[in-house]
Amino acid sequence: MSGLINHDSPIPYYVQVKDVLKDRITRGDWPVGGQIPSEPELCELFDVSRTVIRQALQALMLEGLIVRRKGRGTYVGEPKISESLAQQLTGFFDDMVSQGYTPVSQVLKQELVEASGKVASYLELPPGSKVIEIKRLRLVQDEPLVLVTTYLPYTLCPDVLSVDLTHQSLYAYLRTYCNVTIMRGRRILEAVQANEYEANLLNIKKGTPLIMLDSISYSDDGAPIEYYHALHRSDRLRFEVELIRVLKGDRTADLVP
Repeated sequence: MSGLINHDSPIPYYVQVKDVLKDRITRGDWPVGGQIPSEPELCELFDVSRTVIRQALQALMLEGLIVRRKGRGTYVGEPKISESLAQQLTGFFDDMVSQGYTPVSQVLKQELVEASGKVASYLELPPGSKVIEIKRLRLVQDEPLVLVTTYLPYTLCPDVLSVDLTHQSLYAYLRTYCNVTIMRGRRILEAVQANEYEANLLNIKKGTPLIMLDSISYSDDGAPIEYYHALHRSDRLRFEVELIRVLKGDRTADLVP
């Protein structure tokens, strides 16, 4: 491998090392879960310093291609699953099905409750209004990936209280049986840490980084019809955002969802 590093190139050594390792990982030279050579072995193979190797490994870890286990070594990570964030207003179920996965929901709560001040504000309801609260643990290939709590106005579709959402999309049910179609949404992303309850459900360590997604969805007449709070495992999921350029007179502007 040392021949693959050009010591006269303006490209930093660690970038060259990262690119070579990334290529080998994507080619499948090391299987998912397989251990890659140790830092001293990589130093010898690439003829670079340990600092360079650590920079390269850190970059690969940030891309989610490897995981480093203290005292055990470095391993090829599970490929991240993509979710659509904008332009295509889809839910988790549809995103997973479109990629060939079979998502399953473990329904933890499905009850009629009084809206808190926050939920009422998002749904533009008087505080204390009746809403349907649905808490689900979303799994793919038996692996818990997302913990999501959804709130719907009770009058929107009372039958949601009794529907089995284990193997079906809530959005599809609303569209098919309640004549409710979500036309647009506003989504807010934030990085948070898992508390003990969330960590236990998602099968991760307390304090593990999560991607928090708050979303308010609207009908075609502009009325808010859904608010949900979702916690996504950052080690297994990533979001893809599509940007388009729109014309405004003689000027152009980027439409950033």
